[in-house]
Amino acid sequence: MEAALHITRFPVSNYNLGSTLASGQCFRWIKKDGGWIGVVGNHWLRLEQSPREIIVRSPHPIPDWSFVADFLQSGLDLRKIHRTFPDDPPMQAAVRGCPGLRLLRQEPWECLASFILSSTKQIVQIRQIIALLCERFGESLAVPAQEAPAWAFPTATRLARLRESDLRACKMGFRAPYLLGTARRIADGTFDLQSLHDMPVHEARQQLVTLPGVGPKIADCVLLFGYGFQSAFPIDVWILKALRQLYFPDREPATLELQEFASTHFGPHAGYAQQYLFHYMRTIHDAPPVRT
Repeated sequence: MEAALHITRFPVSNYNLGSTLASGQCFRWIKKDGGWIGVVGNHWLRLEQSPREIIVRSPHPIPDWSFVADFLQSGLDLRKIHRTFPDDPPMQAAVRGCPGLRLLRQEPWECLASFILSSTKQIVQIRQIIALLCERFGESLAVPAQEAPAWAFPTATRLARLRESDLRACKMGFRAPYLLGTARRIADGTFDLQSLHDMPVHEARQQLVTLPGVGPKIADCVLLFGYGFQSAFPIDVWILKALRQLYFPDREPATLELQEFASTHFGPHAGYAQQYLFHYMRTIHDAPPVRT
């Protein structure tokens, strides 16, 4: 494999590649032979971690590997993030339980479409839906001879030309018209994903929830994982469970109270704290998470 593939290395410190790729923020990475295989943009990649670096392999030469470092957020000083977390037992337990967990920086369209498809589904089902969607409508990618075929995530323009029945054939059910309607708004220019980069987070959220199938939780996932808005705090059933069990074990606060608590308690990197709580709860309960 070393001789056949083009390789680069990114030095890392306090980085857990496995936890990061399997923590429910992305859905296209498969663990294989001690590494991880997936797609970033139009590139099939194999990632492996050693104690001090992440090794990246590609079947073709890549003049500029910086997009991989950006996706992995490999240069981020995680200690600075941790120092902004509240110094309370639940949060510190989550940090200890998920060492090296990072937030990825995903392409916004793929992130948006993926979380539209995630509604009320377990991660294994989300992976299956997205795999079918990419296989049927994504661009075929170069892969090493011994590897399975791979496809890029289909563009909004490509999906906008489809029928709802084409998407339902990918086992996405009621999510099909939502994905199709969103793809068409992006493809015809009535919604500009790029413009969200320059908006305050509350305005970007207001824009996203106008899209079919996008509520506050999905919007916050996209803002956090696709745009890097650190104050976005996606609240799903697992986060509600984490807040109730870890912070309010002696009573049953209403959802609105928990939302208000989360909006002020976790500091400027609340989104990062959310991911630690989510992965910590999934890990300690040893059950597949449902993003609802």
